[in-house]
This record gives sequence, structure tokens and C-alpha cells, in this order.
Amino acid sequence: MGTQKEPYERAMVVVAHPDDAEFGCSGTVARWCRAGVEVVYVLVTDGSKGSDDKNLTPIRLSEIRKQEQIAAGEVLGLRDIVFLGYPDGYLEPTLDVRKDISREIRKFRPDVLITTNPVRNLVGTGYIGHPDHFAAGEAALSAVYPAARDHLTFPDLFDEGFEPHKVREVLIMGHSQPDKWVNVTDTIDVSIEALLLHISQFSDPQEVAKRVRGWKSEAGKPIEMEYAEAFKSFIIM
Repeated sequence: MGTQKEPYERAMVVVAHPDDAEFGCSGTVARWCRAGVEVVYVLVTDGSKGSDDKNLTPIRLSEIRKQEQIAAGEVLGLRDIVFLGYPDGYLEPTLDVRKDISREIRKFRPDVLITTNPVRNLVGTGYIGHPDHFAAGEAALSAVYPAARDHLTFPDLFDEGFEPHKVREVLIMGHSQPDKWVNVTDTIDVSIEALLLHISQFSDPQEVAKRVRGWKSEAGKPIEMEYAEAFKSFIIM
């Protein structure tokens, strides 16, 4: 299992959409918040496409999902949520996205950063992956190294007063070969409570809760935890 570099003082989660973090790492986030770690979310897109309700406009959906994410963050105990506002469904790992994430890394200075897998691995059945997830993961990793670390990358950020920052560890969600597990048995309930606040995304919340419990139970079996969240850990050299 991955080299341990805990405890952390500050953590950041970079994901594409409202609810991505609640599905993938909110048990870990809740555990960290309870331990006094300051956790910030960076939401890259505006969440304006995730609905089959033809009466909802993108602007209205974005507003709804932003409020759902704020409510979920309050349950988990987040320090802050940053909404970058890129259009949902069209995200690419551009230099602009990389720069915006780099700014937040330099501003908040996290010890550890969680993000999504930038690679479509087609593990399991029924879900082929969302292109925004891959784009957000790629942009976040490129921001960690080298953009947030080097003062000569995006020098205007340095000129604005954002000193370079080296993230100590990156945790990748949804990796096919995890090597670090976080025991979320004590936080699974608050994790699911936060997830179910994304009301606009679920026609059957209880079925979603059941499935998430099943996933996190399966994740815990290899290391004999009742519920766990699994990550690929990279210690940044």
C-alpha cells in the first residue's frame, strides 16, 4: 500500500462536476475534516448539462447544482468551494484550465490533492466514463506538476503574489490499480448524506445510496475494512 505521508494540514479536491467528489471521496473528506484538516473543493465546470429535464435551462440547472454542492460541503465540513465555471460537457485540459487550477493550488497550498483518473480504463460494467472527468484529472495533474510548482510557469500568477507551491501527494480516484485505502466506515453515513443532497441528479436516492455502500464495501474487502475509498497514490518528488 502507498507510502504514508500523513497527517495533512490542508487538502484540495479537484473534480469536474458537483457530486463527483461526493461519489468518489467524500468519506475520506469527511474523515479529514473531522481530524481538523482544512479541505477545499475546486469544481471545474458549472454542472449545466447533467439533467434529462427538458424544462430546465442550463443556467437554472447550474444554479441548482451549485446550491446542492454548497449544502453538501456544509455537511462534510469543507473550508471552501471554488467554482471555476467552465461549461459542463465541453471541458478540455487547456492551458486556461491548468492555470486556473494552478492559481487555486498556489492560493490554498494543499499538502494533498485528490482528483479524477485522466485515463479511460473501462473497468467494470455499465459506465464508460465522462470526458469531463478525464479532462479535469489531466488539468489538475498538470497544474500540480509543473505549473503550480514553478514560478516561471504562468509568471503572471507569481506577479499577482501567488507564490509557487509543491503538492506533497496526489490521490487518483477511479484508478484500476489502487495502492492506498482510506477507512471510511465511521464516515460512510455522512458521506451518503452529502451525496444525496445532489437531489437534481437522482430519481431514486435510496437506490443510489445502496449502490454506493456496495461499491465502498467492495473497495474495503482487500484490506479488511467494512467501507473504504481506494486511490492510486503518487508522492511528488
